[in-house]
Amino acid sequence: MRIAWIGKKSPFCGNVTYSREITNALLDRGHQVSFLHFAQEESQADNWPNFQEVSLPFIYKSQVYTIPTFKATKVLTQSLREIKPDIVHASLTLSTLDFVLPEICEELNVPLIATFHTPFAGKGAKLISGTQLLAYQLYAPFLDHYDRVIVFSQIQRELLARMGVREEKIAVIPNGVDTAKYSPGSSQIKAEFGAERLFVYQGRIAPEKNLESMLRAWKQSDMGTDSKLLMVGDGPLKSSLETFYGAEYGIHWLGFIADENRRIEILRGVDVFILPSLVEGLSLSLLEGMSCGVACLATDVGADGEVLEKGAGVVISTSSVRSQLRTLLPLFQDHPELTTLLGQKARKRVLERYTLNDNITQLEELYSQVLAQRPLTLSWGV
Repeated sequence: MRIAWIGKKSPFCGNVTYSREITNALLDRGHQVSFLHFAQEESQADNWPNFQEVSLPFIYKSQVYTIPTFKATKVLTQSLREIKPDIVHASLTLSTLDFVLPEICEELNVPLIATFHTPFAGKGAKLISGTQLLAYQLYAPFLDHYDRVIVFSQIQRELLARMGVREEKIAVIPNGVDTAKYSPGSSQIKAEFGAERLFVYQGRIAPEKNLESMLRAWKQSDMGTDSKLLMVGDGPLKSSLETFYGAEYGIHWLGFIADENRRIEILRGVDVFILPSLVEGLSLSLLEGMSCGVACLATDVGADGEVLEKGAGVVISTSSVRSQLRTLLPLFQDHPELTTLLGQKARKRVLERYTLNDNITQLEELYSQVLAQRPLTLSWGV
């Protein structure tokens, strides 16, 4: 199958990891993949597959959204004419191109699938005002013109349906992780930081991640010199938070780590993974930690609470992150048998529900289903 994948290669975020892992896996299964993304001059993240690439011009891009140039639509359309894909799959980048894609693909008579990553607050909660709410309200009318929209949980499916996207257009395919690569194993990370107990946060250093609540809880819990907290990632709040929560409290800011093997070594060596977000989709970082056998604490937002339900981790409320962590952090510090058990359950949950292999199988089935519903005559030969 010839697949034209539209996504991101930088700056690093969950969308980037998703595109890299899925396209690698599709190539491994014998599909032809072309990758269309907004051009980037700096060095790219590691482990990208060797495929045909098309650079789309842009004015600005960040981890959250992208502003393409006026020329980008023309470049995209012409590139699709040359690639002649059987299917187009857009891992939506929150750009204006997302809104014209249905029209372009309809003109070219090629089916179009979207993966909609935008985070949300969670079951029974209102969307946070601002970027997330605006994105859902803005995208819903356009998503209904895609052949299928992939989301990560039933909760997200219901949310989009309430906003007017037809339910038959929405497919639930959870994120998946490579469980052979992200697996329990040896690590020297504790020796490197001189720690007996090691905790980690991995992700953007941004307001929606609710990091100050976690950092205050850590500081107030008086964790002692043998316990350390590693902060892996970059973002707009890094410099300000690092000023107040530094090494004197056992907190080490490692910044963005491009080397995947280094990130895996960290996950294999830590005892607890913490994700205190106010909104999420389905965190790949959380799944990676679970797959490495790490005990996980996460808020009940997006699909993360669903991932950890029934004992695969500890789910905390966004309304009381600091007070809950002040209780849980010392508990997890003093009871290694508890974190070991939770880590084993986390790994088991990923193997049961969230493997990359299952994700790709479901994706292939969705492609076949969409193609079977399309007219047999395509316009590429004209």
